[in-house]
Amino acid sequence: MAFDNVYDGLPVLLTGDTGFKGSWLAWWLRRLGAEVRGLALPPEQPEGPYLLAGLSESIIHTDADIRDEGVFDSILAEHRPRAVFHLAAQPIVRESYVDPVGTVDTNVLGTARLLDAVNRSGLTCAVVVVTSDKCYENREMSYSYRETDPMGGHDVYSASKGCAELIVSAFRRSFFSGHDSPVRVASARAGNVIGPGDWAVDRIIPDAMRSLFNGEAIPVRNPHAVRPWQHVLEPLAGYLEVGRRLMGDDGSGYAEGWNFGPRPESCRNVEELVTAVLAAWGEGKWKNLEEKNAPHEATLLTLSIEKASAALGWEPVWSFEESVEHTVRGYRELRESVGSIDRAGDVLSREIEGYTEKAKSAGIRWAE
Repeated sequence: MAFDNVYDGLPVLLTGDTGFKGSWLAWWLRRLGAEVRGLALPPEQPEGPYLLAGLSESIIHTDADIRDEGVFDSILAEHRPRAVFHLAAQPIVRESYVDPVGTVDTNVLGTARLLDAVNRSGLTCAVVVVTSDKCYENREMSYSYRETDPMGGHDVYSASKGCAELIVSAFRRSFFSGHDSPVRVASARAGNVIGPGDWAVDRIIPDAMRSLFNGEAIPVRNPHAVRPWQHVLEPLAGYLEVGRRLMGDDGSGYAEGWNFGPRPESCRNVEELVTAVLAAWGEGKWKNLEEKNAPHEATLLTLSIEKASAALGWEPVWSFEESVEHTVRGYRELRESVGSIDRAGDVLSREIEGYTEKAKSAGIRWAE
Protein backbone atom coordinates (compact mmCIF):
# COMPACT_ATOMS: atom_id res chain seq x y z
CA MET A 1 0.00 0.00 0.00
CA ALA A 2 1.14 3.58 -0.58
CA PHE A 3 3.10 5.48 2.07
CA ASP A 4 4.53 2.22 3.44
CA ASN A 5 1.12 1.39 4.92
CA VAL A 6 1.79 3.67 7.94
CA TYR A 7 -1.73 5.12 7.94
CA ASP A 8 -3.52 1.78 8.21
CA GLY A 9 -5.29 1.81 11.59
CA LEU A 10 -3.61 5.09 12.58
CA PRO A 11 -5.66 7.64 14.55
CA VAL A 12 -5.51 10.92 12.61
CA LEU A 13 -6.92 14.35 13.40
CA LEU A 14 -7.81 16.39 10.32
CA THR A 15 -8.91 19.99 10.72
CA GLY A 16 -10.82 21.50 7.81
CA ASP A 17 -12.22 18.12 6.78
CA THR A 18 -15.41 19.67 5.36
CA GLY A 19 -13.52 21.92 2.95
CA PHE A 20 -12.37 21.15 -0.57
CA LYS A 21 -8.82 19.97 0.11
CA GLY A 22 -9.78 18.59 3.50
CA SER A 23 -12.54 16.36 2.16
CA TRP A 24 -10.23 14.93 -0.52
CA LEU A 25 -7.58 14.26 2.15
CA ALA A 26 -10.16 12.68 4.46
CA TRP A 27 -11.28 10.34 1.69
CA TRP A 28 -7.69 9.38 0.86
CA LEU A 29 -6.84 8.74 4.52
CA ARG A 30 -9.87 6.48 4.87
CA ARG A 31 -8.79 4.54 1.79
CA LEU A 32 -5.40 4.13 3.47
CA GLY A 33 -7.13 2.68 6.53
CA ALA A 34 -6.73 5.64 8.90
CA GLU A 35 -9.15 6.29 11.76
CA VAL A 36 -10.04 9.87 10.87
CA ARG A 37 -11.40 12.42 13.32
CA GLY A 38 -12.43 15.62 11.57
CA LEU A 39 -12.89 19.08 13.05
CA ALA A 40 -14.26 22.01 11.07
CA LEU A 41 -17.16 24.33 10.48
CA PRO A 42 -20.22 22.64 8.90
CA PRO A 43 -19.86 22.15 5.13
CA GLU A 44 -21.04 25.12 3.10
CA GLN A 45 -21.31 23.61 -0.37
CA PRO A 46 -23.95 20.92 -1.04
CA GLU A 47 -22.05 19.76 -4.13
CA GLY A 48 -18.69 19.56 -2.36
CA PRO A 49 -17.03 16.15 -1.87
CA TYR A 50 -17.78 16.02 1.86
CA LEU A 51 -21.56 15.87 1.44
CA LEU A 52 -21.71 14.22 -1.98
CA ALA A 53 -19.58 11.26 -0.91
CA GLY A 54 -21.13 10.96 2.56
CA LEU A 55 -17.87 11.41 4.44
CA SER A 56 -19.74 11.89 7.70
CA GLU A 57 -20.61 8.18 7.53
CA SER A 58 -16.99 7.01 7.39
CA ILE A 59 -15.22 9.46 9.71
CA ILE A 60 -16.02 11.00 13.08
CA HIS A 61 -16.65 14.71 12.63
CA THR A 62 -17.05 17.53 15.12
CA ASP A 63 -18.53 20.89 14.14
CA ALA A 64 -16.20 23.47 15.65
CA ASP A 65 -14.61 26.86 15.05
CA ILE A 66 -10.84 26.93 15.57
CA ARG A 67 -11.18 30.52 16.80
CA ASP A 68 -12.82 29.18 19.97
CA GLU A 69 -10.57 28.74 22.99
CA GLY A 70 -10.11 25.16 24.14
CA VAL A 71 -11.57 23.71 20.95
CA PHE A 72 -8.76 21.16 20.50
CA ASP A 73 -8.23 19.89 24.06
CA SER A 74 -11.07 17.41 24.39
CA ILE A 75 -10.63 15.99 20.88
CA LEU A 76 -6.90 15.45 21.38
CA ALA A 77 -7.57 13.74 24.72
CA GLU A 78 -10.32 11.55 23.32
CA HIS A 79 -8.89 10.59 19.92
CA ARG A 80 -5.15 10.69 20.80
CA PRO A 81 -4.00 11.08 17.20
CA ARG A 82 -0.61 9.93 16.01
CA ALA A 83 -0.81 12.34 13.09
CA VAL A 84 -2.46 15.76 12.78
CA PHE A 85 -3.12 17.51 9.47
CA HIS A 86 -4.12 21.14 10.00
CA LEU A 87 -6.00 22.46 6.95
CA ALA A 88 -8.72 24.56 8.62
CA ALA A 89 -8.34 28.15 7.43
CA GLN A 90 -9.92 31.22 5.89
CA PRO A 91 -8.68 30.45 2.35
CA ILE A 92 -9.78 33.37 0.16
CA VAL A 93 -7.63 36.45 -0.55
CA ARG A 94 -10.58 38.76 -1.22
CA GLU A 95 -12.34 37.70 1.97
CA SER A 96 -9.36 39.01 3.92
CA TYR A 97 -10.19 42.50 2.65
CA VAL A 98 -13.74 42.11 4.01
CA ASP A 99 -12.79 40.47 7.33
CA PRO A 100 -9.10 41.05 8.05
CA VAL A 101 -9.30 40.41 11.80
CA GLY A 102 -11.29 37.20 11.34
CA THR A 103 -8.72 36.04 8.78
CA VAL A 104 -5.86 36.62 11.22
CA ASP A 105 -7.77 35.01 14.08
CA THR A 106 -8.44 31.88 12.03
CA ASN A 107 -5.17 31.48 10.16
CA VAL A 108 -2.70 32.69 12.79
CA LEU A 109 -4.28 32.24 16.21
CA GLY A 110 -6.07 29.07 15.10
CA THR A 111 -2.68 27.55 14.28
CA ALA A 112 -1.26 28.71 17.60
CA ARG A 113 -4.21 27.22 19.50
CA LEU A 114 -3.68 23.85 17.84
CA LEU A 115 0.06 23.74 18.53
CA ASP A 116 -0.43 24.90 22.12
CA ALA A 117 -3.02 22.16 22.69
CA VAL A 118 -0.71 19.54 21.16
CA ASN A 119 2.13 20.75 23.41
CA ARG A 120 -0.03 20.41 26.52
CA SER A 121 -1.54 17.07 25.49
CA GLY A 122 1.44 14.84 26.19
CA LEU A 123 0.90 13.10 22.85
CA THR A 124 3.51 11.56 20.60
CA CYS A 125 2.50 12.69 17.15
CA ALA A 126 3.42 14.22 13.81
CA VAL A 127 1.82 17.55 12.88
CA VAL A 128 1.60 18.91 9.32
CA VAL A 129 0.40 22.51 9.17
CA VAL A 130 -0.78 23.53 5.71
CA THR A 131 -0.29 27.18 4.80
CA SER A 132 0.04 28.58 1.26
CA ASP A 133 2.48 29.60 -1.45
CA LYS A 134 1.36 33.15 -0.66
CA CYS A 135 3.25 33.02 2.67
CA TYR A 136 6.39 34.33 0.94
CA GLU A 137 7.35 37.98 0.58
CA ASN A 138 6.38 38.15 -3.09
CA ARG A 139 8.55 40.53 -5.07
CA GLU A 140 6.63 39.93 -8.31
CA MET A 141 9.71 38.71 -10.18
CA SER A 142 10.59 35.70 -12.28
CA TYR A 143 11.84 33.62 -9.37
CA SER A 144 10.65 30.40 -7.78
CA TYR A 145 10.42 30.83 -4.03
CA ARG A 146 12.40 28.43 -1.85
CA GLU A 147 11.73 27.27 1.68
CA THR A 148 14.50 29.52 3.02
CA ASP A 149 13.05 32.72 1.53
CA PRO A 150 11.50 35.29 3.90
CA MET A 151 7.85 35.28 4.85
CA GLY A 152 5.69 38.30 4.00
CA GLY A 153 2.46 39.33 2.34
CA HIS A 154 0.98 42.42 0.70
CA ASP A 155 -2.63 41.54 1.62
CA VAL A 156 -3.92 40.31 4.98
CA TYR A 157 -4.53 36.77 3.71
CA SER A 158 -0.94 36.37 2.50
CA ALA A 159 0.43 37.96 5.65
CA SER A 160 -1.68 35.62 7.79
CA LYS A 161 -0.11 32.64 6.05
CA GLY A 162 3.38 34.08 6.54
CA CYS A 163 2.55 34.63 10.22
CA ALA A 164 1.27 31.06 10.52
CA GLU A 165 4.64 29.86 9.23
CA LEU A 166 6.42 31.98 11.83
CA ILE A 167 4.17 30.56 14.55
CA VAL A 168 5.00 27.01 13.43
CA SER A 169 8.72 27.78 13.46
CA ALA A 170 8.54 29.42 16.90
CA PHE A 171 6.58 26.55 18.47
CA ARG A 172 8.93 24.02 16.89
CA ARG A 173 12.03 25.72 18.28
CA SER A 174 10.46 26.55 21.65
CA PHE A 175 8.68 23.30 22.47
CA PHE A 176 9.34 20.58 19.89
CA SER A 177 13.07 20.78 19.17
CA GLY A 178 15.55 17.95 19.45
CA HIS A 179 15.79 14.46 18.04
CA ASP A 180 13.85 12.96 20.96
CA SER A 181 10.89 15.35 20.88
CA PRO A 182 7.61 13.38 20.96
CA VAL A 183 6.03 15.99 18.69
CA ARG A 184 7.41 16.76 15.24
CA VAL A 185 5.96 19.67 13.31
CA ALA A 186 6.30 20.47 9.61
CA SER A 187 4.61 23.06 7.41
CA ALA A 188 3.53 22.64 3.81
CA ARG A 189 3.08 25.29 1.13
CA ALA A 190 1.17 24.33 -2.00
CA GLY A 191 0.53 26.09 -5.28
CA ASN A 192 -2.87 27.03 -6.68
CA VAL A 193 -4.87 23.85 -6.27
CA ILE A 194 -7.57 22.82 -8.72
CA GLY A 195 -9.81 19.77 -8.78
CA PRO A 196 -13.43 18.61 -8.80
CA GLY A 197 -15.68 19.65 -5.97
CA ASP A 198 -14.35 23.12 -5.19
CA TRP A 199 -17.19 25.67 -5.19
CA ALA A 200 -15.54 28.52 -3.29
CA VAL A 201 -16.32 32.08 -4.30
CA ASP A 202 -13.64 34.15 -6.05
CA ARG A 203 -11.64 31.21 -7.35
CA ILE A 204 -11.20 30.85 -11.08
CA ILE A 205 -12.02 27.14 -11.47
CA PRO A 206 -15.24 27.23 -9.39
CA ASP A 207 -16.22 30.44 -11.20
CA ALA A 208 -15.52 28.74 -14.52
CA MET A 209 -17.49 25.60 -13.71
CA ARG A 210 -20.49 27.53 -12.39
CA SER A 211 -20.55 29.48 -15.65
CA LEU A 212 -20.16 26.43 -17.87
CA PHE A 213 -22.92 24.50 -16.11
CA ASN A 214 -25.17 27.56 -16.54
CA GLY A 215 -24.22 28.06 -20.21
CA GLU A 216 -22.59 31.43 -19.48
CA ALA A 217 -19.26 33.01 -20.40
CA ILE A 218 -16.54 32.51 -17.77
CA PRO A 219 -15.76 35.76 -15.91
CA VAL A 220 -12.00 36.40 -15.69
CA ARG A 221 -10.73 39.14 -13.38
CA ASN A 222 -6.97 38.67 -13.73
CA PRO A 223 -6.21 37.07 -17.12
CA HIS A 224 -2.48 37.80 -16.97
CA ALA A 225 -1.82 36.61 -13.40
CA VAL A 226 0.62 33.67 -13.38
CA ARG A 227 0.10 30.87 -10.86
CA PRO A 228 1.53 27.39 -10.18
CA TRP A 229 -1.55 25.32 -11.07
CA GLN A 230 -1.72 21.77 -9.71
CA HIS A 231 -4.34 19.10 -9.15
CA VAL A 232 -5.50 18.73 -5.55
CA LEU A 233 -4.00 15.23 -5.25
CA GLU A 234 -0.46 16.54 -5.87
CA PRO A 235 0.03 18.48 -2.62
CA LEU A 236 -2.04 15.97 -0.66
CA ALA A 237 0.47 13.28 -1.60
CA GLY A 238 3.17 15.61 -0.31
CA TYR A 239 1.38 16.18 3.00
CA LEU A 240 0.91 12.44 3.49
CA GLU A 241 4.55 11.74 2.69
CA VAL A 242 5.79 14.41 5.09
CA GLY A 243 3.51 12.96 7.76
CA ARG A 244 4.97 9.51 7.13
CA ARG A 245 8.53 10.81 7.35
CA LEU A 246 7.85 12.69 10.59
CA MET A 247 6.68 9.45 12.21
CA GLY A 248 9.88 7.63 11.25
CA ASP A 249 12.93 7.03 13.44
CA ASP A 250 14.71 9.97 11.80
CA GLY A 251 11.54 12.08 11.70
CA SER A 252 13.02 15.14 13.39
CA GLY A 253 15.02 15.76 10.23
CA TYR A 254 11.79 16.40 8.33
CA ALA A 255 10.34 18.91 10.82
CA GLU A 256 10.73 21.82 8.44
CA GLY A 257 8.87 23.81 5.79
CA TRP A 258 8.13 22.14 2.44
CA ASN A 259 7.00 23.42 -0.96
CA PHE A 260 4.68 21.27 -3.07
CA GLY A 261 4.14 22.91 -6.43
CA PRO A 262 3.94 21.85 -10.07
CA ARG A 263 6.71 21.71 -12.64
CA PRO A 264 7.64 25.02 -14.30
CA GLU A 265 5.58 24.24 -17.42
CA SER A 266 2.42 24.23 -15.27
CA CYS A 267 2.98 27.83 -14.18
CA ARG A 268 0.53 29.49 -16.56
CA ASN A 269 -1.49 32.66 -16.61
CA VAL A 270 -5.22 32.63 -15.93
CA GLU A 271 -6.11 33.10 -19.59
CA GLU A 272 -4.16 29.94 -20.49
CA LEU A 273 -5.91 28.04 -17.70
CA VAL A 274 -9.36 29.13 -18.85
CA THR A 275 -8.50 28.26 -22.46
CA ALA A 276 -7.53 24.75 -21.32
CA VAL A 277 -10.76 24.43 -19.31
CA LEU A 278 -12.83 25.38 -22.36
CA ALA A 279 -10.94 22.84 -24.48
CA ALA A 280 -11.62 20.10 -21.92
CA TRP A 281 -15.29 21.12 -21.66
CA GLY A 282 -15.70 21.18 -25.43
CA GLU A 283 -17.39 24.54 -25.87
CA GLY A 284 -17.95 27.94 -24.30
CA LYS A 285 -16.17 31.27 -24.02
CA TRP A 286 -14.76 33.65 -21.44
CA LYS A 287 -15.09 37.38 -20.85
CA ASN A 288 -12.50 39.82 -19.54
CA LEU A 289 -13.73 41.50 -16.34
CA GLU A 290 -10.39 42.96 -15.34
CA GLU A 291 -10.93 45.57 -12.63
CA LYS A 292 -8.84 48.74 -12.61
CA ASN A 293 -9.26 49.38 -8.89
CA ALA A 294 -9.52 45.80 -7.67
CA PRO A 295 -7.97 44.76 -4.33
CA HIS A 296 -4.33 43.79 -4.77
CA GLU A 297 -3.57 40.20 -5.72
CA ALA A 298 -0.16 38.95 -6.86
CA THR A 299 0.38 38.78 -10.61
CA LEU A 300 3.40 36.43 -10.54
CA LEU A 301 4.04 33.61 -8.09
CA THR A 302 5.89 30.31 -8.53
CA LEU A 303 7.43 27.74 -6.18
CA SER A 304 10.68 25.79 -6.20
CA ILE A 305 10.16 22.08 -5.46
CA GLU A 306 13.83 21.11 -5.50
CA LYS A 307 13.87 20.34 -1.77
CA ALA A 308 10.82 18.04 -1.81
CA SER A 309 12.18 16.27 -4.87
CA ALA A 310 15.64 15.70 -3.40
CA ALA A 311 14.74 14.93 0.23
CA LEU A 312 11.35 13.21 -0.11
CA GLY A 313 11.45 11.80 -3.62
CA TRP A 314 8.18 13.65 -4.21
CA GLU A 315 7.41 14.74 -7.76
CA PRO A 316 4.35 16.08 -9.58
CA VAL A 317 2.49 13.28 -11.33
CA TRP A 318 0.03 14.91 -13.72
CA SER A 319 0.88 17.50 -16.35
CA PHE A 320 -0.96 20.81 -16.60
CA GLU A 321 -3.20 19.41 -19.34
CA GLU A 322 -3.92 16.22 -17.40
CA SER A 323 -4.74 18.20 -14.25
CA VAL A 324 -7.26 20.35 -16.15
CA GLU A 325 -8.80 17.34 -17.89
CA HIS A 326 -9.21 15.41 -14.63
CA THR A 327 -10.68 18.50 -13.01
CA VAL A 328 -13.28 19.21 -15.68
CA ARG A 329 -14.29 15.57 -16.06
CA GLY A 330 -14.50 15.18 -12.28
CA TYR A 331 -16.85 18.15 -11.96
CA ARG A 332 -19.16 16.59 -14.55
CA GLU A 333 -19.06 13.20 -12.88
CA LEU A 334 -19.71 14.62 -9.41
CA ARG A 335 -22.64 16.66 -10.77
CA GLU A 336 -24.06 13.46 -12.29
CA SER A 337 -23.63 11.65 -8.96
CA VAL A 338 -25.80 14.04 -6.94
CA GLY A 339 -28.13 11.94 -4.82
CA SER A 340 -25.91 8.85 -4.94
CA ILE A 341 -23.25 8.67 -2.23
CA ASP A 342 -21.80 5.52 -3.76
CA ARG A 343 -21.35 7.08 -7.22
CA ALA A 344 -19.69 10.18 -5.76
CA GLY A 345 -17.38 8.03 -3.67
CA ASP A 346 -16.47 6.04 -6.75
CA VAL A 347 -15.43 9.26 -8.49
CA LEU A 348 -13.07 10.20 -5.65
CA SER A 349 -11.68 6.69 -5.35
CA ARG A 350 -11.12 6.32 -9.09
CA GLU A 351 -9.19 9.60 -9.24
CA ILE A 352 -6.97 8.59 -6.32
CA GLU A 353 -6.38 5.13 -7.79
CA GLY A 354 -5.47 6.51 -11.21
CA TYR A 355 -3.19 9.11 -9.71
CA THR A 356 -1.45 6.54 -7.48
CA GLU A 357 -0.97 4.11 -10.34
CA LYS A 358 0.67 6.75 -12.52
CA ALA A 359 2.90 7.79 -9.61
CA LYS A 360 3.88 4.15 -9.09
CA SER A 361 4.68 3.63 -12.77
CA ALA A 362 6.85 6.77 -12.63
CA GLY A 363 8.80 5.32 -9.73
CA ILE A 364 7.77 7.97 -7.21
CA ARG A 365 8.75 6.82 -3.73
CA TRP A 366 5.48 7.24 -1.81
CA ALA A 367 3.48 5.16 -4.31
CA GLU A 368 5.77 2.13 -4.39
